[in-house]
Amino acid sequence: MTAATPFALSNEPPRPASHLFYMTRLRRPLVDRAEGIYLWDTQGRRMIDGSSGAMVVNVGHGNRNVIDAMKQQMERVTFAYRLHFENEPAEELARHMAEKMPGDLDRIFFVSGGSEAVESAIKLARQWAVVTGQAKRWKVISRFPSYHGGTMGSLAVTGDLALTETFAPQIRDMPTIPAPRAYRDRDNFSMEERGLRYADMLEEKILAEGPESVLAFIMEPIGGAATAALVPPDSYFPRIREICDKHGILLIHDEVMTGAGRTGRYLGGDHWNCRPDIVTLSKGIGSGYAPLGAMAASRRLVKPVLDAGGFQHGYTYAGNPLSCAAGLAVLDETERLGCVENAAAMGELLKSELEALSTRYPFVSGVRGKGLLIGADLVADPETFAPLPKVKSANQRLIDLAYERGMIVYSRRIRGDGIEGDNFILAPPLIITAAQVGEMVAILADTLDALAAELDLPVNR
Repeated sequence: MTAATPFALSNEPPRPASHLFYMTRLRRPLVDRAEGIYLWDTQGRRMIDGSSGAMVVNVGHGNRNVIDAMKQQMERVTFAYRLHFENEPAEELARHMAEKMPGDLDRIFFVSGGSEAVESAIKLARQWAVVTGQAKRWKVISRFPSYHGGTMGSLAVTGDLALTETFAPQIRDMPTIPAPRAYRDRDNFSMEERGLRYADMLEEKILAEGPESVLAFIMEPIGGAATAALVPPDSYFPRIREICDKHGILLIHDEVMTGAGRTGRYLGGDHWNCRPDIVTLSKGIGSGYAPLGAMAASRRLVKPVLDAGGFQHGYTYAGNPLSCAAGLAVLDETERLGCVENAAAMGELLKSELEALSTRYPFVSGVRGKGLLIGADLVADPETFAPLPKVKSANQRLIDLAYERGMIVYSRRIRGDGIEGDNFILAPPLIITAAQVGEMVAILADTLDALAAELDLPVNR
């Protein structure tokens, strides 16, 4: 590998005005190529992909086996509509994915991304309730903070006013309970007791809403964008399952970010031997090579829906042969490269290094996560977790300063329901080596030094 050249964003060569628009007017360098955990721009400057894009590129960039599998599929057929043909890549990928799902979740529905997967889960749950004589059930309880997608249905169960407030008049309001941010609590309870207390909030909400009206509870086993790798206490999971069973409520695990090996197990819920009723996946199952997502459910849910006339839902690219060929190759590479095992080992190393940095930089607090999904908060006070003033734009400055030093960091500021603050995630590709972890940590330390100097934050020398 060639040495990294620092990004000097102010010295970007002039480019034509763009006709594209996304979230902001922010311009970034033109990407030229990518390999492993690195990307290069057209000026030859190298960037560490410290977030796998948006926690997507699990098997790394430029994997030749995945690319070759896609080329072979392109020579055969790139598109065949699911109502006209079945296709071998979709059938094979569904079979292999079903083998990796917990319990009896052996029915797979392919989509193009995470928001579509969550929409599919909500709609399958509702149709199942209707055709089984439970039409009064429609409420989907979620957590605050949480993130489940950008479409209207997935936004309805997303707990982050920064994303949902504008669209509130167009969204059916759904109930929420607090996310189990037990690491922040300052009380005399044990972590086990805190886990049970947070889980019991679900039953309290169910009873308040009326059990006959509640359809499902959706949760990320390990937090994603809104809570930066939040890991609930172990006691949380069995109590949640118990409560859902007691009230006949479906448990949906959103594994869009945590699935496909990211956390050191194939599914995040596998750390606790969870048995959800529906699982949603995306991101890592396609690893950025093609748009791909999936919903996994049991025959118990799917059969009555199909018997009643069919699933009233679908997408043009559902089960696309090229995307599924990419997904099948990604699954093969995940196993061949030992990505799940490496995520567990390198995640422990990265987490320990970040914990060490948090000692030097006390404004970095609450280090958490599993595998290569590691997060922390940026705070004014590590004891009270008081947030940094919004005017400091700490999360955006962290992103920009790291970017200038040659590394992509994922960071967000969330707000609403009395919660506000900055967090960040480190989530490199699952093929990362110990030496590359060291490279990431060195850049992060330099970034935090610069952030501290710029925002007048404390540093322990």
